[in-house]
Amino acid sequence: MSDFRDFQTRTTSGIDIRSAAEIDQGLRAYMLKVYNLMALGVALTGLVAYAFAEMAGTATNLTAFGQAIYMSPLRWVILLAPLGLAFFMGFRLHAMSEAAAQITYWIYAALVGASLSSIFLVYTNASIVQTFAVTAASFGALSLYGYTTKRSLSGMGTFLMMGLFGLIIASVVNIFLQSSALNFAVSVIGVLVFAGLTAWDTQQIKEMYLESDDSETMGKKAIMGALTLYMDFINLFLFLLRFLGDRE
Repeated sequence: MSDFRDFQTRTTSGIDIRSAAEIDQGLRAYMLKVYNLMALGVALTGLVAYAFAEMAGTATNLTAFGQAIYMSPLRWVILLAPLGLAFFMGFRLHAMSEAAAQITYWIYAALVGASLSSIFLVYTNASIVQTFAVTAASFGALSLYGYTTKRSLSGMGTFLMMGLFGLIIASVVNIFLQSSALNFAVSVIGVLVFAGLTAWDTQQIKEMYLESDDSETMGKKAIMGALTLYMDFINLFLFLLRFLGDRE
């Protein structure tokens, strides 16, 4: 009888080990897809931003293209279009096919690139590259922590979302006040908030993984996860650029 129990225990443990290994392999494939989509989105944004800046000329000598995208009412379309598309994806992703969701994501990344192209007219190329490298290293470390930590970061998420709303309100207020002290405070808080969100969002994306999901659902989850991390990366970069960027 004891031999049978030992055999049953060994057999059950073997099944559990295989199941855990399969889940772990599936999770790694899922997270790799998230990171690949996020990285390609950032790359597309950078290429579009640089291309637009090259066609726009310089801050003191704008081309006709530059005047159209920076000086005409078209600039508001370019600035607000990414925000509208992000909300659209958030609300409609469940009803979209994976292919449609991915195309929308690429369009969003390109629009963000167009809206951020003016940074090449404000900051030197060297400082932009330097800030990007610092952002990539920081993002990688924070996301790795969020992925590997056994500690639940759910409590931190509530605090960070409150900080994000406060950050938005303070930024809007400072449009009218033009306070250098408030601008500095917003920049510091922005770096801290998006640093924390990078770790928290990574853990949330990891916990979204379900082995039972079909490929379509898994693909859409990966796209939404990539969009979330993409926004964390871009915002972290922009706030760091306020500190590390050298103006033209």
